[in-house]
Amino acid sequence: MKLPFLRDSTQKSEIRSKPKSPQPPRTHRLKPLLCQAFVCVVILSQIFLVVFLTRARPKSASTRPNFSNSDPRECPSGSVYVYDLPAMFNNDLLTDCDKLDPRTSKCDAVSNNGYGPRALAELSRVVPEKVAPAWYWTDHYMGEIIYHNRMLDYKCRTMKPESATSFYIPFYVGLAVGKHVSLNHTARDWDLLGGRMLKWVQGQKWWKRSSGSDHFIMMGRLTWDFRRLTDSDSEGGSRFIHMPGMENVLRLTVEKSLSDPMDIAVPYPTEFHPRTVSDVRDWQRFVRSRTRTSLFTFVEATRGTVKNDFTGVLLSQCRNESGCRHVDCSETRCVDGTASILKAFLGSVFCLQPKGDGFTRRSLFDCMLAGSIPVFLGKETAYKQQEKGWFLPGEPEHYSVFIEQNEVRNGISVRTILEGYHIEEVWRMRERVVENIPKFLYGIPSDGLSSTGFRDAFDIAIDGVLRKIKDRKYTGRKDD
Repeated sequence: MKLPFLRDSTQKSEIRSKPKSPQPPRTHRLKPLLCQAFVCVVILSQIFLVVFLTRARPKSASTRPNFSNSDPRECPSGSVYVYDLPAMFNNDLLTDCDKLDPRTSKCDAVSNNGYGPRALAELSRVVPEKVAPAWYWTDHYMGEIIYHNRMLDYKCRTMKPESATSFYIPFYVGLAVGKHVSLNHTARDWDLLGGRMLKWVQGQKWWKRSSGSDHFIMMGRLTWDFRRLTDSDSEGGSRFIHMPGMENVLRLTVEKSLSDPMDIAVPYPTEFHPRTVSDVRDWQRFVRSRTRTSLFTFVEATRGTVKNDFTGVLLSQCRNESGCRHVDCSETRCVDGTASILKAFLGSVFCLQPKGDGFTRRSLFDCMLAGSIPVFLGKETAYKQQEKGWFLPGEPEHYSVFIEQNEVRNGISVRTILEGYHIEEVWRMRERVVENIPKFLYGIPSDGLSSTGFRDAFDIAIDGVLRKIKDRKYTGRKDD
């Protein structure tokens, strides 16, 4: 094949200064000085608290919509009640954002309701000017904050739990678990907050009504971070999923267990959060018109400590074959995204997608967002992970390429396989990728893009969860 050369949503708060008190008699000069100092301390403390506590705190429930005022025809699967959990299970974790990761501060990551810092300055020369304000450096594990804020504005939310058909638990369990990564913690440390949350929710009237079978939660990390099997301090991770009570709760997660029907895989958050349909359309036109000078791109870091590391095999081919572009994540921070990654995907026809720390990678959605065609080397990366037809097309061959990992290990050339695709076939696959972009994005407005006719990843995920809960009530089954 010949290469085809073909919000600022930062929350603001007003600090109102206190009215001046009458001046004391001049004969007591020390008192006014002390009073002024005290007022300054109070004001500075207020400023610090407002800036610190409102980084990503959800809005007041009183400003949110009520299902009873909505058109029931828009909610055929019923209404959702959002639990108002004690702050220790969500907002307090944001307040202590410096402690969310033992290796680095996460205060930037949790800002802007989980979307992170704006990326305008760094991406202004990479993306079109019209859509540049819709780009953020979004951490791939911030889904819990994003889903919570979106749930508070969800069209089918109700403030009346007695009329709800499903219940959302806004516990930031992924953030709680992340506090213990890379440190020597006991099993009790890993499990403490999750156990307390379950004790609280199991005491609620609405939980007791169904034993949690109409409840769901969003877990922003890989499902394996919550599946510790023993109580040994030497085994990392939480056993939250295995705790009594969790067996009936549906779980949205960025990577699911293929053997657990209660897990539902949803897209990782990307850096692009469109504000309007125009943002989506403008971006789709932009990626369609790109001149792609590389046949394929590989974004990864080798793992020297892993025996027979497959990424090393792919990297070797990429370095030795013309037409391959490599972004080395051992030299470039790839977690939150960088301009070099976006440039690489925008300039490539295909992108290699081996498994990452788990079966899945945020890179898949970054790749497709740029209009590059994913090349899978394991069916667990997408075909077996994503709910069929929800976020990705139901026919894998229409939008992607699959190459057996063992064939590559045995010497088959990735470049030779990719060059075998005719230019018209490549065009059709890319068009299918571009058409599906809205389905794996998270819109920046509080209600997403639903009011404009688009259904983004949040809308698709929650609608799917409500359908599953409705089906379970009628059939008594835990899956479809």
